[in-house]
Amino acid sequence: MLGVLVSAGPLATDLYLPAFPAIAEDLATTEARVQLTLTSSMLGLALGQLAVGPMSDAWGRRTPLLVGTALFMVTSLLCMFVTSVEMFIAIRFVQGVAGAAGAVVSHAVVRDLYEGDEAARFFSRLMLVSGMAPILGPLLGGQLLLVGPWPLSFALLALMNGVGFLAVLFFLPETLPRHDRQHMRIRPLLATVGRLLRDPRFVGPMLALGLNFGMMFTYISCFSFVAQNELGASPQMFGMLFSVNAVGMVTGTQVNSLLIGRVSMVRRLMGGLVLGLGAVAAMVVMEVTGTAGLVTISAALAVMMAGMGLVFPNATTLALSSQPPSVAGTASALAGSARFVFGGILAAVAGIAAGGEASLASMVWVMAVTGALALGIFALSAALVRRAVA
Repeated sequence: MLGVLVSAGPLATDLYLPAFPAIAEDLATTEARVQLTLTSSMLGLALGQLAVGPMSDAWGRRTPLLVGTALFMVTSLLCMFVTSVEMFIAIRFVQGVAGAAGAVVSHAVVRDLYEGDEAARFFSRLMLVSGMAPILGPLLGGQLLLVGPWPLSFALLALMNGVGFLAVLFFLPETLPRHDRQHMRIRPLLATVGRLLRDPRFVGPMLALGLNFGMMFTYISCFSFVAQNELGASPQMFGMLFSVNAVGMVTGTQVNSLLIGRVSMVRRLMGGLVLGLGAVAAMVVMEVTGTAGLVTISAALAVMMAGMGLVFPNATTLALSSQPPSVAGTASALAGSARFVFGGILAAVAGIAAGGEASLASMVWVMAVTGALALGIFALSAALVRRAVA
């Protein structure tokens, strides 16, 4: 059930990617402005999590999840009837705010129930389920374009979130007991946030997670244009390649599960960061030397996504397990907001080009800088934690 709830956000991102060129033509706008529908959604997710996280610590997990899922369904229906890119951007922002409930509360529920390697194992299983969204999303989105116009994708999103609402209403128990709930008072909340942001055990994994998500989201927002406009892929071919790349992430999560108990969580996370950065460095070399092709770039992206499969569950577990369950919602909100802030900003930066469109060069260079920062920051925070323990 949590996998379905977490999948709503990625599916809302990936399902309509093959239609980006068609949306730009239909709404008489530029590719860069269509990319802003992704950026606004990511910023909505970031701001929404900052609100939903403390709410779930104060009121329990079920109520924010029910409200968010219902609002996500309504905004999905509204996206079908937009008449301008400005309206589309605004509705997608509200949809992002609503989608924050599924993202933050699902992680808080895991923290309520599990700790340490058990939590890492559960996050890997969660990613295996939610990882089907980026595999099936673009593939299904490309096929939907053969059946009808791009708004069909949002009709499917509305249906999925209706099912999610019913699942929460009838089958999800409350996992945060009343005696563990925090009062919604500003001063204690700010004190909690300040303490979290001063704790390298939390900040290091949080920033590594956020920057890696930004690297992945740069790829998500740009590759539709790059594959179809520069590398000659059709919408259906793009959907297939995107799905194959997403298999890389699922593979990484399962490798992570196999390594639990054999390799420490910190080393698993470092391995994922190094693997992802190495794949992006290979793409930079291909772009600079003019040897980039659809197959070679897609293969490198699949390796990068495998690194993400190691980074995401271990960074999430390290960040949340360092804190008590009573502030799991707030900690999950900060970690989630960092992901979507970096995702939204970096995707917008990668879309800034002379022609107003994303390019292979802008995509790979933004990803390379981001991956290097993620590795450097986590290595520094891990060193600070070791020194503090010593």
